[in-house]
Amino acid sequence: MSVVVANLSASDDYFRFFGLPQQFKMDLASLDQRYLAIQKEVHPDRHARGSDTEQRLAMQMATLANTALQTLKNPIQRGLYICLLHGVDAHLEINTAMPAAFLMQQMDWREQLDEQAEDLPALEALMLEVEESKKITLLKVTQAIDDFKNFEHAAELLRGLLFIDKFAIELDDAISALV
Repeated sequence: MSVVVANLSASDDYFRFFGLPQQFKMDLASLDQRYLAIQKEVHPDRHARGSDTEQRLAMQMATLANTALQTLKNPIQRGLYICLLHGVDAHLEINTAMPAAFLMQQMDWREQLDEQAEDLPALEALMLEVEESKKITLLKVTQAIDDFKNFEHAAELLRGLLFIDKFAIELDDAISALV
């Protein structure tokens, strides 16, 4: 029994691996379908009676499929991955420079969170604002990558989106503590 994979030679590109177009806007249902089809073929149980090489290859392909799925399902990770494929590394660990307006917005949100920590309606209103900001930023990332192929700008937007996501988690925790 040999291992069959959608596109083994494309293991260096998660989009080709799944046979999907390399774009930020993602049809998640199609991604899930292709993932399940690959996992069905490479699942280690299916190759339990195969040679050691076949078993090892099946395990490697199953692991690759899992990693690729997690990367492409998460919008931030997908965007950063596309940027990397085009030679743009966001340098998340060293590049924390952000536009002044963005930083002011972050400071304002933090102040609101601190000042209204016990005010559930105020925190819920703030969450709506944060979610809207996230939605707008995702739209801008989609345009930067899919429409303009401006991967440097996309990486900057994605760095900001990481801040927004982190704040949304903190805000959600604060809301949960009041409920």
